[in-house]
Amino acid sequence: MSVTIAMIVKNLESLSNPGAALFAQRFFKTGPGEYGEGDRFRGIRVPVLRKLSRTLDDTPLPEVILLLASPFHEDRLLALLMLMRRFAGGDDLMREQIYHLYLANTRFINNWDLVDLSAEHIVGSFLLHRSRKPLYLLAGSKTLWDRRIAITSTFHFIRRREFHDTLVLAENLLQDNEELIHKAVGWMLREVGKRNLAALEIFLLQHYRRMPRVMLRYAIERFPEERRQSFLKGEL
Repeated sequence: MSVTIAMIVKNLESLSNPGAALFAQRFFKTGPGEYGEGDRFRGIRVPVLRKLSRTLDDTPLPEVILLLASPFHEDRLLALLMLMRRFAGGDDLMREQIYHLYLANTRFINNWDLVDLSAEHIVGSFLLHRSRKPLYLLAGSKTLWDRRIAITSTFHFIRRREFHDTLVLAENLLQDNEELIHKAVGWMLREVGKRNLAALEIFLLQHYRRMPRVMLRYAIERFPEERRQSFLKGEL
């Protein structure tokens, strides 16, 4: 029997924890005017969702996309886990289909954990040996989450010691207005530095005076204290 969204939702409802849901609503800033405004939670931990995703590989893709459109955060996270599993185990045709479905539905990938969980494994992986132009289009989006997808997708390249697109996108996003972008860019720069400190330092020496403070702090987090302070105090 084919797995349906109704069957999945019934399972998710049985795993719900109202107390944990209230905590998550506060943690993910769901109040009026906050980045996660209106998001709803069931209170299910990520390891539980990962375990559940491993039992749902036969779910038809249309049902997965319906789940991705759920008003509940954990439902969307589960759908992304299912897409990631299907992408990782799929042939070229399946991987391309999932990549396009992902980009067609970014309006539902609408919190930092959903982006950070999935972007590198689907978008970054698909574009590894292709044109990176889609990332620059995402980086120019008016939507915060599209821009975060753009920069965090490059983690897939960073892990393979490819830094060019991360550094160019970081420069493009230097003046972004959103702190969640500052944090994401700083995080990716720090990951570049773990693998090539010289590349990071060249970038920082060119741009650190213009970088938002939180972006800079994230980028230099692993520097020796004296070097960190030099950047923070603008003494270089």
